[in-house]
Amino acid sequence: MSTAVAETEEHKALRAAVAALGKRYGRDYMTTVIREGRHPDTLWAEAAKLGYLGVNLPEEYGGGGGGIAELSIVLEELGAAGCPLLMMVVSPAICGTVIARFGTDAQKAAWLPGLADGSLTMAFGITEPDAGSNSHRITTTARRDGTDWLLTGRKVFISGVDIADATLIVGRTEDARTGSLKPCLFIVPRDTPGFGRSQIDMELQAPEKQFELVLDDVRLPAEALVGDEDAGLLQLFAGLNPERVMTAAFALGMGRYAVSRAVEYAKDRTVWKGPIGAHQAIAHPLAQAHIELELARLMMQKAARLYDEGDDLGAGEAANMAKYAAAEACVKAVDQAVHTLGGNGLTREYGLASLITAARVARIAPVSREMILNFVSHQSLGLPKSY
Repeated sequence: MSTAVAETEEHKALRAAVAALGKRYGRDYMTTVIREGRHPDTLWAEAAKLGYLGVNLPEEYGGGGGGIAELSIVLEELGAAGCPLLMMVVSPAICGTVIARFGTDAQKAAWLPGLADGSLTMAFGITEPDAGSNSHRITTTARRDGTDWLLTGRKVFISGVDIADATLIVGRTEDARTGSLKPCLFIVPRDTPGFGRSQIDMELQAPEKQFELVLDDVRLPAEALVGDEDAGLLQLFAGLNPERVMTAAFALGMGRYAVSRAVEYAKDRTVWKGPIGAHQAIAHPLAQAHIELELARLMMQKAARLYDEGDDLGAGEAANMAKYAAAEACVKAVDQAVHTLGGNGLTREYGLASLITAARVARIAPVSREMILNFVSHQSLGLPKSY
């Protein structure tokens, strides 16, 4: 698959190197890991050793000194090889970025080197059972108790908490001046007393498990608070915009993998005189899927560039659009790949059927396509809100 002309030589080289790593592991590795109930630790460790996991983190803390543009290339290429690492979206992209931008020197020293070399992993907890997409309804609250914080609340659909050394929890504190609640971020180590988790039984085939969290008066030291107590939404969106870009990368990789498998099959599968790929009913939908994936990638590249240049407002719009476009392109690509293979598309041997469910994740998380359409209609187009 061609890469966008906007990419630098360094980006092209990174893409090629990660693609080579992904090819050595591939879909068979990932399906074996899932079947055996393991995590892709070997691939995670090798990607870390090669510097790919921390490519967006500051060099002084062991990272690559790049940005979300580089990190999204890593995830996309691993996904295109059939072995995406979902925790890349959470650990280096959200948590690493927030700590690098807003953390204290002590927090940076404690977490960034480990996040960069893969020896530490961090989950991210924002979604709540009763809040859904409405972050203003988050009820997880933090109150002061001397110099400590006490954190109480619930979270749901939080990825990888079982393997994460800590979870970056979005809570709310009371503004002393106004009495209103404002978002704040807290680092909660996995074994902190009162921090409970239960696994959610998902139909999704993925090595990363989903959890519901219960925080029952979790006592945290003052230094667990990330950044400025008054920065609020600024800090939160510093993590959410990279999450949307990386979700786009995840979807693009999956879509590319599906199309490549379908193309391979369509070139070889012969029913009448020639391969089925010679028929436009097969060829054209795959060409369309390829076009839509390429278009979505351009928006993802734009969003990553804006974010890395410090344009948070511009990046917010572009990241939402990229996530929307990539998710739609991914779902269509996977569906078309399955149809191309016919009955074989539903067999375990070809490994496409499990992607039917997985592709929907990008439509739903971290924000639904409908909420993105809401955002674009009132932020980009200036239409009135319905909510």
